[in-house]
Amino acid sequence: VQLQAFGGGLVQAEGSLRLSCAASGHTSSSYVMGWFRQAPGKEREFVARIGWTPESTVYADSVKGRFTISRDIAQNTAYLQMNSLKPEDTAVYYCATAPVGKAFNSWGQGTQVTVSS
Repeated sequence: VQLQAFGGGLVQAEGSLRLSCAASGHTSSSYVMGWFRQAPGKEREFVARIGWTPESTVYADSVKGRFTISRDIAQNTAYLQMNSLKPEDTAVYYCATAPVGKAFNSWGQGTQVTVSS
């Protein structure tokens, strides 16, 4: 599976961004798609994940109520709508996929999100 993430950029605090992740290769709707992020000097952390139904979403506590993950199964694309952004959301955001019930094992190249105060 090849993943291409895009949509990052520079935004002021309380602003919004929408990230996209296009998957190609041996993909199927049974794959879980997720977003992770890594801030400078910190370890990569989980942000959100989605299964093949809109109800199968999980969020990190730090983004609940502000971020929304969604996917277009027909287009093999996942999205991360980020609202009410905070400077602490600044990081490189990575999308990833995982076979159902297994660990994330395919990663995109990352897209930079910078939130200014």
